[in-house]
Amino acid sequence: MSEGSTGTETEQVVRPEEVGIELSERQALRRVAGLRTELEDITEVEYRQLRLERVVLVGVWTEGSAEDAENSLAELKLLAETAGSEILDAIIQRRSRPDPATYIGSGKVAELHEIVEATGADTVICDGELAPSQLRNLEDRVKVKVVDRVALILDIFAQHAKSAEGKAQVELAQLQYQTQRLRGWGGNLSRQAGGRAAGGEGIGGRGPGETKLETDRRRIQAKMAKLRRELAHLRTTRDTKKANRRRNEIPSVAIAGYTNAGKSSLLNRLTGAGVLVEDALFATLDPTTRRTETSDGRVYTLSDTVGFVRHLPHQLVEAFRSTLEEVGDADLVLHVVDGSHPDPGGQLAAVREVFADIEAIQVPEIVVVNKADAADPVTLARLLAREPHAVVVSAWTGEGIDELLGAIEADLPRPAVLVTAVLPYERGDLLNQIHVSGDIESLDHEADGTHVVARVGEQLAHELAAYTV
Repeated sequence: MSEGSTGTETEQVVRPEEVGIELSERQALRRVAGLRTELEDITEVEYRQLRLERVVLVGVWTEGSAEDAENSLAELKLLAETAGSEILDAIIQRRSRPDPATYIGSGKVAELHEIVEATGADTVICDGELAPSQLRNLEDRVKVKVVDRVALILDIFAQHAKSAEGKAQVELAQLQYQTQRLRGWGGNLSRQAGGRAAGGEGIGGRGPGETKLETDRRRIQAKMAKLRRELAHLRTTRDTKKANRRRNEIPSVAIAGYTNAGKSSLLNRLTGAGVLVEDALFATLDPTTRRTETSDGRVYTLSDTVGFVRHLPHQLVEAFRSTLEEVGDADLVLHVVDGSHPDPGGQLAAVREVFADIEAIQVPEIVVVNKADAADPVTLARLLAREPHAVVVSAWTGEGIDELLGAIEADLPRPAVLVTAVLPYERGDLLNQIHVSGDIESLDHEADGTHVVARVGEQLAHELAAYTV
């Protein structure tokens, strides 16, 4: 069928892969109620007119239940609002797979165009990763900017990155995404470089040369190489700090989980860290590490990490790999899940997919079901039945925090070497190291020194060898 075929012609052809879907479902764009962003007062109206893009959300429902499809689009709404958008409408189409040319099929593109014109939208956001050809075809036919889920998440990361490393990681991910989607506008970007008359760069730029598109791609590759060098240097700094913790044999606990599950609030509740807490997706991009200790005096570190989301773009996993490795290198992971979310099980599964990507699936895990004060008791009971090693807490009210601290204390790795030593009083430094990183079983101050029986790491055991009895 030609590209110029009408929507009616498209709907009359039933492809083999569409046979399993009801005809009425395939022919209808399904409007999702309750996703329009409401404006509450005149101040907010004026603010949004100045700043916010006016957006229509588009999803393709290919598998699972209608509730799953609506949950996915509801999450896309939160992502879009976090990026700074006013949601005007949201629609879902039932298909066995996205249309390879236009994502929703050429017949439905015409209907989408009518919705865009009727609402006055200036952007369409699709709940999936679009191929360059799909992006181009949709923009050409809908006549407004089209953004896919990957570009939306990258934009949010760009807004929230604060540290030099965070900014470099986001820029690298954006460039990796853009390099596959460079396109020429008219003949301008497809011309070969020539003299000034041909829009070239003068002496040294004339002749056959490269096309403008190739020049842009080469510049992007050079920028990406520079960013990778910067990230390698910044990673060295973090590795040095990590090596110091390992040398002192301090266990590390990583707080990981779905975005907006309450990880930063939990870190504040456990350590008083005072890190930024917002009711927004991806409020934390730069990891925060704080020292704390168990009730018996063992020191360990707690690290807040970047949140995950369904279908986290591969570019981000790669760019943030050094940050995400905080999880893989940890001795224990607190996997935080939002107990008040409609689909907490889906959140757990999405995060574990990323754990597998960064080879962190083998790290011991405590599932922390947060927001117990707002959760449905039935949902909590179902989660606890499925996740036996789980603790229900509320970082907001403090409910369950003592139980969580007890679970952390029980699961932290204990030093392996049992030593009995008599330490001279002038070696208080060794006794302090035992207090910080060891597990003291008995301690007596006597005339000849401090008699101590403790479990310590191998390196400290080696330093204590001269004093063992």
